[in-house]
Amino acid sequence: MTSSSTTAGAFQEARLPVRAKLAAAWTSFMFLYIYVDYLALYKPGFIDGIRGGVVHEFDTGPTFVGLALTLMAIPILMILLSATLPARVNRVTNLVVAALYIPVSIYNADGESWTYSFFYGLSIGLEVLLLAFVLRAAWTWPWTTRTTAARDLAQAQV
Repeated sequence: MTSSSTTAGAFQEARLPVRAKLAAAWTSFMFLYIYVDYLALYKPGFIDGIRGGVVHEFDTGPTFVGLALTLMAIPILMILLSATLPARVNRVTNLVVAALYIPVSIYNADGESWTYSFFYGLSIGLEVLLLAFVLRAAWTWPWTTRTTAARDLAQAQV
């Protein structure tokens, strides 16, 4: 019988790379972002407004559709970009995009009735928490020391 150096019942904590944390956070953000829009369709009169060519006081013409696609495409692309961009560019991109999306998320509640305050409060609160996580993860991205970077480069060349 062999003995283990770990205590009974303790789990080993795996270190998740910052890129994976960021991609997971953007994926979670997108699920919320999409489902908030989907669940808004259940509000009385919402679909009638769409049929009338108006969403949230905006005409649903080509400009609105293009802007809506852009607002959805950016966080969708952040999932891929968080996993693939070089660290320095990745960090800056995540900081900028997350900071810009906080007001976008908060704007979703503009003009809504108090009847749906819990729905919008919860959804916006969760979106902002995820964006705060992105900001924190990107801001605290660990730096590689020059000796470690040189060693890693040397190992990669072997």
